[in-house]
Amino acid sequence: MSGKPELKGRAARLARLLPTGQGQAARTPFVLLVVLLLGGGLICLLVLNSALSEGAFELDDLQRGTKSLTDEEQALQRDIDAYSAPDALQRRARELGMVPGGDPAFLDPDGTVKGVPGAATGAGQTSVYTPLVLAPEAMTDGPTPTPGR
Repeated sequence: MSGKPELKGRAARLARLLPTGQGQAARTPFVLLVVLLLGGGLICLLVLNSALSEGAFELDDLQRGTKSLTDEEQALQRDIDAYSAPDALQRRARELGMVPGGDPAFLDPDGTVKGVPGAATGAGQTSVYTPLVLAPEAMTDGPTPTPGR
């Protein structure tokens, strides 16, 4: 028999409600497990919060970069629009010595010509490019001239 006397009645019911020595030893690992789980959860939340903050900073940098690139794109588009405006094209064409074309003539699919073509007239314009026209005697006598000289 064990060294403890057996309790009966009310004392036995009270003894069942009170913890014994074995219960104390089993409670310590449980408390350690709960503390470790809570500590691990807090560390995980800290790491997750740091990662989200880093992502927010990166997103802010990317949005700032996108805004600057959008501004640059709009400035370039304004430049393109200014260069491709009809008056700017006409001015640059005149600077290159171009003149407005004459009346056009059109070809039908059957080969007939519609319209009367007109020559381009350059009212007082001088061409930047002057073609080299050789007389037939210049081709047989002497060295061949080089264009642009």
